[in-house]
Amino acid sequence: MEVSMTLWVLTVVGLCALIAVDFIIGRKPHDVSIKEAGIWTVVWIVLAALFGVGLLIWGGGQAGGEFFAGYITEKSLSVDNLFVFVLIMAKFAVPSQYQQRVLLVGVLIALVLRAIFIAAGAAILASFSWVFYLFGAFLIWTAWKLIQEARADQDEEEFEENKLLKAAERRFGVADRYHGTKLWIEQNGKRAMTPMLVVMLAIGTTDVLFALDSIPAIFGLTQDPYIVFTANAFALMGLRQLYFLIGGLLRKLVHLSYGLSIILGFIGVKLVLHALHESGVHVPEISIPVSLGVICGVLVITTLTSLRATRKMAEATPAADQGESSAKNSIDV
Repeated sequence: MEVSMTLWVLTVVGLCALIAVDFIIGRKPHDVSIKEAGIWTVVWIVLAALFGVGLLIWGGGQAGGEFFAGYITEKSLSVDNLFVFVLIMAKFAVPSQYQQRVLLVGVLIALVLRAIFIAAGAAILASFSWVFYLFGAFLIWTAWKLIQEARADQDEEEFEENKLLKAAERRFGVADRYHGTKLWIEQNGKRAMTPMLVVMLAIGTTDVLFALDSIPAIFGLTQDPYIVFTANAFALMGLRQLYFLIGGLLRKLVHLSYGLSIILGFIGVKLVLHALHESGVHVPEISIPVSLGVICGVLVITTLTSLRATRKMAEATPAADQGESSAKNSIDV
């Protein structure tokens, strides 16, 4: 799709305007209710859908299909990010009324860093078509790794700060408590970071690690930098509200890792087939409608099986507790 510089500028300005509105709405620290989170989650999804419809009308079915496939993939991968965001919030003991500010700035940092990743990825793919093989192999390996981690049934992990974050803390020092929404304070005659700034940096830089699989994944669906950027932007910008909306439901998505592994593996195979086709090998290529159908189908099935599994576990737990209680009473008698 041919995208003029004017359209790029208008798109970035429009996204900045949406971010500004989001910042104004959430500028006052407060606990986000389920109703507020639900309304704004719907708003962001509707905005993404309208943008996709616009691409369908002015860019054609191929561009619109690629956007929706990319957006749904990035959105589903971002839900997995929320698990880590929960760990980060717990690690830094972020007061509930400040969590929305942390997520807003953290996601904004992630969006800027992802834009850099996307520009670099587009430039590399334009110059070296063999990189498709690397992206495809990496996604297939990531899919296998996700399955292994899901089958390991490990205990709940604890967030560990990355080296960049630790270096910043050593260089500037960190205050011993939160000071409202302030990012810097004077402490012992020196400027020091507040825990608020540290947790914002943790959210933003941690998301870069997730971009290592999500960026190759969306490039497996489209090589158009404009579609890659906008799909990522819309997927990330509604992440703050989604955090508060489904935070309590995350533990119920017990099969999410399996679903994401299937999606990443599927896109990895699609990338390898595309690379072979570009190399002159006659192999079938997977179309966008097929990709969109597979992604949506996997997510629906994963959600249904997850809810069914958690419901069975919930039904089995009271029975197990009752059995333990009866055994204890027998021993007491």
